[in-house]
Amino acid sequence: MRNREHSTSTGGSIGAYLLHRAKPHMPPWLGVAGIGVAGTGAHLLWADSVAAGVGLTLSTVALTGATWWAGRETSPQRRLHSAITVAAGSAWMTGAALAGPLTGILPDTYLMGGAVLALSWNIRMALRTSEGPVTGSADKSLLEKVGLAKAKIGRTEVEPNRVTAALALEGGEQTTDDVAKALVRIASALDLPQSAVRFQPDPDSARRGDLVIVPKDMLTEPQPWEGPSQPGASIMDPLVIGRYDDGSPLMVWLPGDPAAGRNAQHFLVAGGTGSGKGDTALNLQTEILSRRDVIMWLSDPKAFQDFRPLLPAYDWAVEGGAGTEAMVEALQHVIPARTGWLGKHSYRQWTPQAAEPQTDPAHSCRPDSTACGCEGLPYLVAWMEEAANTLRQLGDNAFTGIAQEARSAGCSLFVSLQRPSYDQMSTSTRASLPSVIALGCDPRDEGFSLPDAVIDAGAHPGAWGNRRPGYCYVVAGGIDPDRYASPARTQQFTPDATAVMEMLAQWAVRNGASADPITAGAAKAVVGNAYTGRRTDETGQVAVPDQTDDIQTGTLLDPEDAAMDPEADLPAAQQGDDTPLFGQDTGRKPSPEEARELFARALDEFEAAGQMVVGPKDFMDWCDANGYSRPWVSARLRDAAMEGRLQPTTQTGRWRIVPVLTPA
Repeated sequence: MRNREHSTSTGGSIGAYLLHRAKPHMPPWLGVAGIGVAGTGAHLLWADSVAAGVGLTLSTVALTGATWWAGRETSPQRRLHSAITVAAGSAWMTGAALAGPLTGILPDTYLMGGAVLALSWNIRMALRTSEGPVTGSADKSLLEKVGLAKAKIGRTEVEPNRVTAALALEGGEQTTDDVAKALVRIASALDLPQSAVRFQPDPDSARRGDLVIVPKDMLTEPQPWEGPSQPGASIMDPLVIGRYDDGSPLMVWLPGDPAAGRNAQHFLVAGGTGSGKGDTALNLQTEILSRRDVIMWLSDPKAFQDFRPLLPAYDWAVEGGAGTEAMVEALQHVIPARTGWLGKHSYRQWTPQAAEPQTDPAHSCRPDSTACGCEGLPYLVAWMEEAANTLRQLGDNAFTGIAQEARSAGCSLFVSLQRPSYDQMSTSTRASLPSVIALGCDPRDEGFSLPDAVIDAGAHPGAWGNRRPGYCYVVAGGIDPDRYASPARTQQFTPDATAVMEMLAQWAVRNGASADPITAGAAKAVVGNAYTGRRTDETGQVAVPDQTDDIQTGTLLDPEDAAMDPEADLPAAQQGDDTPLFGQDTGRKPSPEEARELFARALDEFEAAGQMVVGPKDFMDWCDANGYSRPWVSARLRDAAMEGRLQPTTQTGRWRIVPVLTPA
């Protein structure tokens, strides 16, 4: 009795197991059986009906086409297999309905063809898995691995070296932030670099967006600089400085364009040592200097190490120190002068027409003329290279006012430095530089260069460091925001480019690299010979005075200086010193009036030398040679300011010399 129960139990278990394993493979065979029954029944109904024959034939074609259309989101193999199966089954049923299921080759076709089709589907299922039926797609498996199991992949666009897939997340459970956190895991699952995978959130949805995958890095081989992209064109046209990782050109714009909804732009160029910041600057500057309606000012504390072949093309170039201090002061006064000119000529912002001679009778600037007759106002670009030095010397707000006001004046500011951290640049200045070219950097510095949203989308310049010079991300107006997280690479400058840059500089000189009367007049009125003495010959070669002294900071009157009597610090001349300085007679004590005259002559000599910003420290050598003290100099600076010979700057203890031809 017990043995019989055991045998029954064992037999039942084996049968249940076999039935369970056979169930997934039964649908194709049931389909073959169903076609046979349907064909036999159709023959009994429509054997002699011509209309039924036409209808069945059309139904066969329509059903096959519908199967092909419905399989457009599946793999090509599955789509073809399904269409062949439907076409074969429909064709046999039509033949059986019209001629009879046992006529001619129809029985053999049914037995052999039906078995082959059913077995082909069984084999397909067996090859997919050895553990049972597949319950998800390969895409679903990938999303499960990276923690996005409930997400769905929709429309997919495949382009050369670029795949874009629409991604819909589970409502109420997942957001686009979850995708941003999973990007590095997706890159790992696909065996791609982190920069090859990025996510573009839908601005109208918190759970939808596009997953972009670029499988091949097309930037590995550097692209040599091929010269300016549009010599002689307007600065309003795009500047081409490199290419994106999908091969499309990397372009930026400077002036605003109301038609395109773009404002004038200032740029922050940030990148660590060896990241290719020099070549990036050359790409931008050669593009700018090759345009017909723009002038450029340059400050470079590195003695023009990268830019020397271009020197003749700049309207004004200084090496830093006191020269940069004067340039910043000039910019602060040039901007309102340019804005006033544009407003007077009815320009709400700079356009290429503003750079042309003005002939509109409605804006006549001369009482005796019916036409304007003004020269045009070219666009102005002010480039501050290695700006960290300038920010340390002038304060971290040195460029804030300029950046906030320059856009409406037809002026763009470029601030280039290695690390735009908040201990070097104020938050106000950083906010005034929303456009950025971010090259390789320390991973901890990514947030100083790029907005959080761009980093969340997959941009990581910290992954490059200095190992991939020229690689960059560009965030700027005129660029599709979907491109912000796309890596790009600027063109590489080789030694062969020097000759081309020198020819470009000479072309710029011949085609008007000098400033317009409005810009030049405002700069001259503020810094005098520091601007007017910038060129030395008719070829336009820039004169670079020796400006190696660092800017020294200090208060106008130190507390220890204020406690002393300035007039008591006028000792007799030093014995044995027979070398006059500033025309001073030696051997006697100068009177207070003579001392003040000597001080005024010292200011004149500073002005003649082009050093238009001074402070107590600048007079130390003179004090040592003449026996005067710092308190006495501080008092003289105060008196000169009251007389209008000096004007205060934004930096404590630094004064701008008012040119003698244009006193305040």
